[in-house]
Amino acid sequence: MGAWAFERGTLWVMELTGGETVAASPRVAALFGEARRESAGPLAAAMGLPDPEPIRQRFATGRRCFVARIEDQIAAYGWVSQTAECIGELEREIQIRTGEAYIWDCVTLPPYRRRRLYSALLSHITLKLGGEGVRRAWIGSSLHNRPSIRGFANAGFQPVVTLLYLRFFNVCCLRLAGHSTAPGELATAARRALAAGHERGWGGILIGLSGPAALTACEG
Repeated sequence: MGAWAFERGTLWVMELTGGETVAASPRVAALFGEARRESAGPLAAAMGLPDPEPIRQRFATGRRCFVARIEDQIAAYGWVSQTAECIGELEREIQIRTGEAYIWDCVTLPPYRRRRLYSALLSHITLKLGGEGVRRAWIGSSLHNRPSIRGFANAGFQPVVTLLYLRFFNVCCLRLAGHSTAPGELATAARRALAAGHERGWGGILIGLSGPAALTACEG
């Protein structure tokens, strides 16, 4: 853990019940589906991992993976958690309630980019989750990751809060600014999901003084 950390990002949401679902289409023929444990080897290769064991561990802990395939090759992937999940850039977990999901670690492999595969994959994921009764899906990105943010919008997500995270040694500060188009209850839900146990809130700012155990809880 370094002496300091800094991150600026956004958290977006899609309500999967009672609203109109966006079905983004790719610009290339692709097959979308959920990857299973037996796909750990190809997934590890797509993710640039030398060993599939970390992928097997993700499956063993209930995480799910969805992929887009072109000519039987994994072209894009995205992971889904329906329990608490680490956000490494913010050095904290996002707390996922029953009936919610968090979409994370999404990548389109370089040869397949600029074909709207990411938006289409997000649409596939949210349609699948909504069909299973999940009512809300969260997703986030760094502010500088413009391709991801375009993908969120194309798939029908709406921005909820802009985040600024700063840590100097063990003093942590997270500022959350609600988006102008987001209902107040969604901004409140985002704050609840991101608040760490050692932090105290003042308006849209969370400040905490934490020890090494809290700061390293998200590592790995």
